[in-house]
Amino acid sequence: MPLVDATLHAFRLLLTGDADLWHIIWVSLKTSVIGLLLAAPPAVLLGYLIAMNRFRGRRIVIWLAQAALSLPTVLIGLLLYLLLSRRGPLGELQWLFSQPGIVFGQCVVALPVLLAFTLAAVQGLDPRYAETAVALGASRRQVMLRVLYEGRFGVMAAVLSGFGRVISEVGCALMVGGNIEGQTRTITTAIALETSKGEFAQGIALGIVLVALALLMNGALMLLQGDAHAARERG
Repeated sequence: MPLVDATLHAFRLLLTGDADLWHIIWVSLKTSVIGLLLAAPPAVLLGYLIAMNRFRGRRIVIWLAQAALSLPTVLIGLLLYLLLSRRGPLGELQWLFSQPGIVFGQCVVALPVLLAFTLAAVQGLDPRYAETAVALGASRRQVMLRVLYEGRFGVMAAVLSGFGRVISEVGCALMVGGNIEGQTRTITTAIALETSKGEFAQGIALGIVLVALALLMNGALMLLQGDAHAARERG
């Protein structure tokens, strides 16, 4: 059966350390992790500030932050393509069809997830954490660190969810990276390419890697939920 043969070939590619296959995986992991690390600090800070402060238009800001989760990544890719193209405002950076461009795209894709999850995590905390810290004379920075520490499980869940979103998206990586062999080809863009060529072995192998990563992310989230539950019981 063609499917069985392709699956067996896929496992052979993974187990024999096929150079092209593992380079694609490396590019995906590298760009996703760097994009996530760049997006996390501003997104967590912004989520904390929105959750902890009352200001005019706050509900609209929260609504926009949550609505951004539904933005198709291909639309984000289109907007970034226009920004990074030669005639775009960021064309001088020459990031289009390059790994820095993919990192920039992954950063933008991760931002709404990190922001929305951090916002929800901080809003769900007991306000007495911040009130107690203020009463004890803590500075704003100390209050923020204390609140984020109490909401650490939610913030870590935000980071894991953000990684799951960027490693599995295809639209932005394809439009900004260009799917160039050996340079900007990621797991998802390679799967799309191999499927269109009718060569399924590499696509299946990369799909197995994505499934393994998804299982790892979900396992980590389950552990975090268990730790959070245990921490609440101790508290």
